[in-house]
Amino acid sequence: MKNSKTVLIDKNPGRNSQSFGLARELGTELDLIHEPSVGVVGNKGDSQCYIGVAQKVKIIHDILKNQIGTSKDKMALRLVQPEYTIATSDGIRNGTKEMRYSLIGREITNDSLAEHLSASGLEGVIAVVACDKPPVGTLAAILEHNRPSIIMSDGSIRPGVDSATGKDIDLITAYQLAGSSDEKLKRRIAVEACPGFGSCGGMFTYNTMQTFIGVVGMQPLHMVSPASQDVRRIEEFPKQLVNYLENLIREDITPRDIVNRDSIRNALIVAMSVGGSTNVLLHAPEIARAAGYADFAKDIMSPDEFNFLSEKVIPVVVNARPFGQYSMVDIDAKGGMQVVVKELLEAGLLNGDTLTCTGETLQQQISRLDPPEPDSEVIFPIKNPFKNTGGLRVLGGNLSPDFSAVLKLAGVESGLENNIFTGNARVFNGEQELLNTLDNYPGNIKNFDMIVVRYEGPFGAPGMPEMLDSTSRITALCREKNIVVGLMTDGRFSGGSVGLVIGHVGPEAAGGGPIGLIEENDKIIVNLETNEITCVELNEPEVYSERKLQWEAEVASNDGVHPKVGDADTRLLNRMRCSAVPAVFGAGMHPNRQVWVRDPREAVKSDFKPKNKYKNYSDFYAFD
Repeated sequence: MKNSKTVLIDKNPGRNSQSFGLARELGTELDLIHEPSVGVVGNKGDSQCYIGVAQKVKIIHDILKNQIGTSKDKMALRLVQPEYTIATSDGIRNGTKEMRYSLIGREITNDSLAEHLSASGLEGVIAVVACDKPPVGTLAAILEHNRPSIIMSDGSIRPGVDSATGKDIDLITAYQLAGSSDEKLKRRIAVEACPGFGSCGGMFTYNTMQTFIGVVGMQPLHMVSPASQDVRRIEEFPKQLVNYLENLIREDITPRDIVNRDSIRNALIVAMSVGGSTNVLLHAPEIARAAGYADFAKDIMSPDEFNFLSEKVIPVVVNARPFGQYSMVDIDAKGGMQVVVKELLEAGLLNGDTLTCTGETLQQQISRLDPPEPDSEVIFPIKNPFKNTGGLRVLGGNLSPDFSAVLKLAGVESGLENNIFTGNARVFNGEQELLNTLDNYPGNIKNFDMIVVRYEGPFGAPGMPEMLDSTSRITALCREKNIVVGLMTDGRFSGGSVGLVIGHVGPEAAGGGPIGLIEENDKIIVNLETNEITCVELNEPEVYSERKLQWEAEVASNDGVHPKVGDADTRLLNRMRCSAVPAVFGAGMHPNRQVWVRDPREAVKSDFKPKNKYKNYSDFYAFD
């Protein structure tokens, strides 16, 4: 087995005794304990997102057990019992100090699963994943272990129904009512918004990343869209997964054979085409790192190329929540995400030669699935898209010298005149300051304010919490008062956030970034012609120097940490503070804040160049 990290049980009677005992309890043959091991893993947490995982893990485990044995038609492998990682609910924790643990959960998932994979030396694994951070942590651990593996999404929750209007509602509907004075309305929507179980059902972060994992090749594409409670997930998919894993083991196809530069680029292009979550710009660098690529901008895709593709080449082709009307169950009813992938392949935007976990190329998998044509209501054709440009934009300028700031352009409702927003800074040191104002003094937020929320980055929070509570209230306030308000932060957003909201501004305030130097009523310009966010006052060298010196003095007087950073009152939060890398590198935890890569590899470029046969442009190949 190539590059094998397989750990075998030796003949020591002490080690054999528990291995024999486990085999008896699991109902497998004792003679197999010295063979390479195989198992199933899953994600667990404290929300509805995870309720369906254990059932699916058990079903897959039982089918896998039936495929194991010493006869010629069986896999001669050692079965291990299922293992689970833990996570915190984003939906329940948004707007609270506990939200700091959300992104950290991605790292904890990686660590706990890495312990299981490395110590057990699994030769093959099937993972059932839920919510949005644990799947990325799961994939990262699998890529670092690099033995045959396959992932299945647990699936989305079905939308709720408003009993008064009959309209579909969801978590985002409920969050946007936070500022309402109608207590009966708030309770009714809260009770009705999330029936059943499964992960968030719109094109929020969960479905953005499940689509990403499918397109990058680690999940069968037809398993992305069905709801968690869809019977296919317990009656059809488990057997298919075991068969796919058996083939991967037999052919010795590893995750790094599947996840490479071209497949990651494919997944990024699809994320733009579905108006995906801004969090993909945190998770894609982490996935690339785990696949062996340390520098995302250099090895995978530069910000300039990303913006060129999003502005001129790639349209949005789904009418999906939060910027549109429909949920993932509606997309599934119209043929699933494979319809989108087929459209992008036929337009010339995706490299169809990339390998997938089914043993087929991406093109071969789509050809076998034979998805229908777009219906032009939920899923749109490339030649007549839902939105003419891609859903995401990366921003530089004097407030984002890291070129890390990200805007979900698909979710912008108003405020851009000739692609420019000009507003007055309203500065808040931490989200709780903003929420206090929104709770008690909402009238203080005025038309064309640019709210600046800082000290919420990976290092500063610590943990880089998302701000669904804040953005939802601001969206509701803007609609109610017919005003335009922007928000920028060194923190991040939920995939359900809409509006002129810019996250991941870097360097973050706690690290001395310019966002920490903005003062009340500074003029902030967002220019989507140049893809820059600028504080006019900070263009003056004297002003910049004076404010920087003042900031450094405050840090020096507080033992080297700015006094406005968040509390690190647990060992885990302190670990994040001491190890977090910037958002542009994925905002993960690494030794000495230096990006760590297991078995680095070269980013080999192929001859494929994404194009859109329905658009005319001439300057793309400048990015070769």
